[in-house]
Amino acid sequence: MNKVIELLNEAYTCRVNNLNRSTELANEALIISRNMDDKALIGKSLCRLALFAMIKGEYKESMRMSEEAMVYFEELHDEKGIADAKYNIAGIYYKTNNYHLGLVYLIDCLSIYRKYNDYHNQARVQKSLGTIYEYFGDQKNAVKSYESAIEAAREAGDLNLESNVYNPLSGIFLNQDNISRAMDMIERSIEMKKHSGDIRGLAFALYGRGKVYTRTKRFAEAEVDFKETLAIHKAMGERLGMAMAYYKLGALYVEMNVIEKAKYTLEEALRFSEEYNIVIIKFKCYYLLYQIYKKENNAETSLSYLEQYLCEKEGVINTQTLKIIENYELITKMESLEMEAQSQKEKAEITEKKNRAEHAARVKQEFLSTMSHEIRTPLNAVITIASLLKDKSNEEDKQLLDAIKFAGNNLLLIINDILDFTKLESGKVLLETRPSDFKSLIENIKNTYVSLAIEKGLDLHLNIDPSLFVIYELDETKISQILGNLITNSIKFTDYGWVTIEIEKLNSEENSDTLRFKINDTGVGINNKHLDEIFESFFQPKTVTTRKHGGSGLGLAIVKRLVELHGSKVLVNSIVGEGSTFYFDIKLERSDRPLREAVKYSNKLKEKTVLLAEDNMVNAMVAIKLLSNWEIKTVHAKNGREAIEKSKQTTFDFILMDIHMPEMDGFEATKHIRKYKNMNMTTPIFALTADITAEFQEEYNPYFNGFLHKPIEIDKLYEALMNA
Repeated sequence: MNKVIELLNEAYTCRVNNLNRSTELANEALIISRNMDDKALIGKSLCRLALFAMIKGEYKESMRMSEEAMVYFEELHDEKGIADAKYNIAGIYYKTNNYHLGLVYLIDCLSIYRKYNDYHNQARVQKSLGTIYEYFGDQKNAVKSYESAIEAAREAGDLNLESNVYNPLSGIFLNQDNISRAMDMIERSIEMKKHSGDIRGLAFALYGRGKVYTRTKRFAEAEVDFKETLAIHKAMGERLGMAMAYYKLGALYVEMNVIEKAKYTLEEALRFSEEYNIVIIKFKCYYLLYQIYKKENNAETSLSYLEQYLCEKEGVINTQTLKIIENYELITKMESLEMEAQSQKEKAEITEKKNRAEHAARVKQEFLSTMSHEIRTPLNAVITIASLLKDKSNEEDKQLLDAIKFAGNNLLLIINDILDFTKLESGKVLLETRPSDFKSLIENIKNTYVSLAIEKGLDLHLNIDPSLFVIYELDETKISQILGNLITNSIKFTDYGWVTIEIEKLNSEENSDTLRFKINDTGVGINNKHLDEIFESFFQPKTVTTRKHGGSGLGLAIVKRLVELHGSKVLVNSIVGEGSTFYFDIKLERSDRPLREAVKYSNKLKEKTVLLAEDNMVNAMVAIKLLSNWEIKTVHAKNGREAIEKSKQTTFDFILMDIHMPEMDGFEATKHIRKYKNMNMTTPIFALTADITAEFQEEYNPYFNGFLHKPIEIDKLYEALMNA
């Protein structure tokens, strides 16, 4: 098989300077393919031989081989092979003046080559289509096809195909009397052909330059080009090329008024064209000879050539061709195909972008899952142990434990910033409103940051409009995040003076108030050119950023998205060296519902049993100690597989399931407990995980009664167990 492919590739390559050698190699490939009885290779070999025969003007032989190749390709359902065979047949048709059939076959070829992104063959087809459009007199579509051919040739990286198109384009510019552009185009083609060694292609390029020389009356140079063209085509066995060169040479002699020489050359061209049925050249020779003899007042001979010209014309411009010229149905189809191809290309690009975005999202999700688990897991131990020890420590130890807890919480805030921002970006965050004592909430937020302000020697003030309602429906966590980020940001960038939290009522409606939240500071301020950038993720102006400011660079980006989640927009006014004011307006519903009571611990969980699946021994110890405070009995499993085994042995009141564990993770373990017969198929199962992305795993979400995060939020854990 490799031998056949090598022969066919070599045959195709050397067609540009030794067409006879190409035919020999393709014949050798065909013999080997038939001996192997390999239908695919037989079809490819026949297709190559048909192409070479078509180039040499052996049209009947080319048609026979193309049709035989088509049978093999259709049997094998080889679309590319079918297109290759159709391309040969199209070439035969339009070179014998059956332009309408040539157009049909070329359009079919083009749709297949586009499907497979075969730019090499797209270039060949577009050039041939340009030739047909030129014949119809449709220069607009001809130029469009030629330009598409150049674009495809460049995509394929094929200089020969590109330079082939410059020849007919030069001819179009010549017909438009754009002589300089025509010459520039054809000279470019000649240079490229010489560089690539495409001798056959060089002949056609020289032919094109000869036409430009003829138009500019540089007859001697035109004659040299046409004769060189003729010599190359003779050596290559290129019959159509020979006929074209003969005719152009005859037409040149008419221009030069060398009439006898013109007659001889045109009659030679006519003889050659009749022998090989090159209809288009016969057509042109008859008309030119008719004009010559008419000028000589040789009525009988001129009439004879005129009759032959008219007869040939009637045969060439047949009914089907005229129909195409009149209504351009196929041309319309061509334009439709091109639009469809462009649409398919755009769809493919959109799909590719979508796939890349989905891949990036998966990578980001996996990274965040790992990061949240690996960092929050040890933090769970640090913060929870500090909380448990604080209740049993003296004042001096409590200060140290407070410092540990503060440092842990500070690190947790930075991690949460990154994770929260990612959730906001993905659109997975919703407002969870409930009745809230508004003034108490704001005062608690302020008190949270008082010590941070005092450490920097700043005053932290709170001014609340006394006309505000007592209870509003709001998401306490989101409001705390917004104000917390703005307050810490102001404290961070203020070295002297104060930070003020202001809340005023702008207006009231029947059941709601619109409140304006303001955070003012006397900090370093922000340059006007940065005001649109500060809400972008990870942005901090270089003019104010030093290591002492720290942070994730996500605070304001989170504020922006959380405020937008409330249907509003955060704005800023700032003067460098004087300070900044961040403000936003939110409409809040007034509420008459009772406030949620603070969690009160009781002995209602006494003697309850919990299966704790946790691979980290420190975290397991912490959780067991915490649960023992509520007099809950805990059974520990070190991984998901062990959790499944223990669920078969004992009925538990609750299961707390870590997610990232060895041997079997918490997702699969929970799914198994829910689906397969055991003593805990209906037991409440809570994910207790440091992976903040776990709850977004839609496949597993229904198996859990809830998701609790590490570091453990003690109140939330207690509430979950009490309400299960």
